[in-house]
Amino acid sequence: MNGRKVLNGMSVAIGVGGVALLYAVSANASLNVGVAGPMTGEYASGGEQFRRGAEQAVKDINAAGGVLGQQLNLIVGDDVCDPKQAVSVANDFVNKKVVFVNGHWCSSSTLPASDVYNDAQIPEITVSTNPTITERGIKGLFRITGRDDQQGSVTAAYIAGHFKGKKIAVIDDKTAYGGGLADEIAKGLAARQIPVALRQSITAGELDYSGLISKLKVAGVQVLAYGGYYQEVALILRQAAQAGLDLRVIGGDTLSNNELVSAAGPQINRVLFTFPPDPRKSAAASKVVAAFRAQKIEPEGYMLYSYAAMQAYAEAAKRAKSTDYAAVVKQLHDGTFDTVVGQLKFDSKGDLKNPGYVVYKWNGNSYDYVK
Repeated sequence: MNGRKVLNGMSVAIGVGGVALLYAVSANASLNVGVAGPMTGEYASGGEQFRRGAEQAVKDINAAGGVLGQQLNLIVGDDVCDPKQAVSVANDFVNKKVVFVNGHWCSSSTLPASDVYNDAQIPEITVSTNPTITERGIKGLFRITGRDDQQGSVTAAYIAGHFKGKKIAVIDDKTAYGGGLADEIAKGLAARQIPVALRQSITAGELDYSGLISKLKVAGVQVLAYGGYYQEVALILRQAAQAGLDLRVIGGDTLSNNELVSAAGPQINRVLFTFPPDPRKSAAASKVVAAFRAQKIEPEGYMLYSYAAMQAYAEAAKRAKSTDYAAVVKQLHDGTFDTVVGQLKFDSKGDLKNPGYVVYKWNGNSYDYVK
């Protein structure tokens, strides 16, 4: 007999009578999966939601037997919502041989990172909403939420129906997400023949928006439609109140972040935003919601969407009976998946076939559908 034996999970090849037998057995076999987002920096609370959702999903999937008899090993990537760092995270995932990526969170990170995953043939499910993400023909890239052109239209329709005759400003923070959303809101308003009194971009991260506030006051703006992240909204609202400007803000999905409550103070009640229907209200999510709340974690924002992305991948791999890229991607394109955020079905671009956006309003430290 000649050949080699495996110790501690290494593969074994043993020659018997001139025949080589290859075994890929391991008592500790696992599959690396990645979750990527801003785990540190100014958007870290969004990354925390994303990480917690993925961690709980991996825990539950592993408790149910894992994927194809193997446990999932979650690797967390911190991109700080920076495009260059996102590429570094993507390359690290490739080097660590991840079989799936849940992320990224920011559109500006997802755009460059997805090119890396495409080259490496790693499937990816994102919550990033910039339309360009799924317009590039990347077969292994899927979006578990809607797009900015969809939520921008919902925002414009709400403004038309609820703020008739009010003066409107459309402001963005120059990011891929913020600029894209603001442009779509402006398009929606133009299509409804609603004039925009002020269209401007600001620089994210600044502390003084008095120049913008002055322009809003001169233009008589009463409603600010905002494309961007929550930190700037809090500052703008507080500084507007100090300047005696009675301002309402309506923005996109990132304004669901609960850090906006403490940052905006009493002005939080002047904030509306678009987001998909709240999965916490669904019977399909009840057990997972209860599991989070038992840990004193409220599964708001993107937490359940991150969980659902892991669910969809695990089920696709099981149906494919493989982690092979082409086999998993085919299942994701062809299948329908029952998840904590509802039934998912992707179109040929990787977008959800039936995305939905509704308008929410903050009331104190919680948000709910606008009545």
